[in-house]
Amino acid sequence: MGRRRSSTFSIKRRATEGLVFDEFGFAQTKRKDQKLQHRCHDYSYPQLNARRVKELCELLSYWNGSSFICRSQIERFMRMGIPPALRGRVWKCLLNIDKLRESSAFNYQKCLDEIRGPLVDLGVSEYGIISAIATLNDTENDLGSNQLPSRCPPDLAYSSADVTIFRQIALDLQRSFPTHRTLMGESPEAIEGQAKLFRVLIAYAKYNPKIGYSQGMSYIAAVLLMHLSEEEAFWALGVLLEKPKYLSELFDLSGEKIQHQAMVFHQFFKHRKPQLSKHIEDVRVSSIHFVMPWFLTLFTSLPCWDSVLAIWDLIMLHESGDGSCPMSCSGSHKLRARPPTYII
Repeated sequence: MGRRRSSTFSIKRRATEGLVFDEFGFAQTKRKDQKLQHRCHDYSYPQLNARRVKELCELLSYWNGSSFICRSQIERFMRMGIPPALRGRVWKCLLNIDKLRESSAFNYQKCLDEIRGPLVDLGVSEYGIISAIATLNDTENDLGSNQLPSRCPPDLAYSSADVTIFRQIALDLQRSFPTHRTLMGESPEAIEGQAKLFRVLIAYAKYNPKIGYSQGMSYIAAVLLMHLSEEEAFWALGVLLEKPKYLSELFDLSGEKIQHQAMVFHQFFKHRKPQLSKHIEDVRVSSIHFVMPWFLTLFTSLPCWDSVLAIWDLIMLHESGDGSCPMSCSGSHKLRARPPTYII
């Protein structure tokens, strides 16, 4: 059995290593009928010259989020296109994640140490969480029927809630950007990427038990990990999910905020695209059906990744004065001003 697993691992690893990835890390394929094709693209748009890059670096070095000049300058660079190598620094400045980290008593590394106890008792590794879905399923069923597995020690370090959330996150990990090089297959890079994503998500569930974990968070955290270090991604996720100007209350179980945002979008859509809006109403399609996945995953389902990142830049920049989420209209309005070559 050991040899068979090793052989399978080698085959999958070679298959992953033989792929070509686009500039954002998504696997490319020449077969247009494959599902990989919708995500990868050949991008072509103007790049910032060395002088502009230097200006952006200087702006970030003396960044002041409360300064109108700083924010207007960063928006100017967004219109020209943020260099991928600097996007992480831009997001750190816009989200001001250091402020949240310094003001919080939560210790990320200590939380991870506490999480590993239940994982050890379950016989599950953070570096093989996807392959452990069957084990987590069985354990969850046993706990639900009050039939503990025979291998379990009498003093369990995990609860039914722990197993449930481990399983939920593991299921979503395998659906989160499965064609991105940091999450694809069983290469060392992908295994580490999956482990990082698992740690960020489970730590956030412990950090904010009121919200816990919900579907959609894995996509947001995965994008953050593409541009930030692991702990930076954790705190950035905290800012995005808690600040009223971002995604606060969108993951609330009541669903009131997401329904409100869907109504805002519907009115905006009706005003800007009346014919298309009428057609959608005529075929009895509710905007909530496509708005919800857009908002809960921050538009990461869109095929062109440069467009996704441009939207993220703008969402992080523009806060809404009335406390509502800026996604409903601000982002799409501002994108109209971007040069056509930047949005493919």
